[in-house]
Amino acid sequence: MKLLYEVRDKVAYITINRPEVMNAMDAETFQLLSEAWCDIRDNPDVWVAIITGAGSKAFTAGIDLKSTIPHQAEKYEFWLTQKDQLLNRGLEVWKPVIAAVNGYCLAGGMTLLLATDIRVASEDAVFEFSEVKRGLMPANGGTQRILRQMPYPIAMEIILLGRRISAQEALSYGLINKVAPKESLMDTAEEYAHDLCSCAPLAVRAIKELVIRSQSLPLEQGLRLEQAISEILRTTEDAKEGPAAFAEKRQPEYKGR
Repeated sequence: MKLLYEVRDKVAYITINRPEVMNAMDAETFQLLSEAWCDIRDNPDVWVAIITGAGSKAFTAGIDLKSTIPHQAEKYEFWLTQKDQLLNRGLEVWKPVIAAVNGYCLAGGMTLLLATDIRVASEDAVFEFSEVKRGLMPANGGTQRILRQMPYPIAMEIILLGRRISAQEALSYGLINKVAPKESLMDTAEEYAHDLCSCAPLAVRAIKELVIRSQSLPLEQGLRLEQAISEILRTTEDAKEGPAAFAEKRQPEYKGR
């Protein structure tokens, strides 16, 4: 299988499984990835997701140029805006997504990374928008998200020149959360997942949605949306369980209801 997907203890694991080509993604891989994201979005047993690449060399080198670039889509496909949607191409997934970056994170790997919420990288990880060197441009949100997440001059240097940066540089620029030894990369990602699963899942999803939507809303509209969603959360069972557990000095048992 070009993509491995499983759910364990409220955590969905996605592994891009093409290590022989640095986990580059062809059309079939993209389709499988879209199906996995949809299950994460819709499956009530999934509270958090972790995405990584198989092997030790690469998270993903992005699109498989040999198999994908020669294909010319039919013009009508431009308006099939909901077909095979991806996390970084408009699919709305409000559950938190953790990236475990092992090795090379290139081109489409970078655009995928920018669509995740928490990012852990191995010490030997490298990051690069390499499209410009191939006469192409970062798609699937690469040009749209980078300035929202990195300082302007750094972002422009990386995306215009295709400059490669190390894990430590990525950490210093705020692109990732933590650098971990390669052998403990997944353990570190799973620690984040465990901590997230201990929180009230509906509150986590509400917070993620509000934070992301606020980037395209005027402040007064964002505040109003925040107020409305807060009122909805107050009616949930989890909103009753949290204060009750605090008063009784015990750990809350959230159910996502």
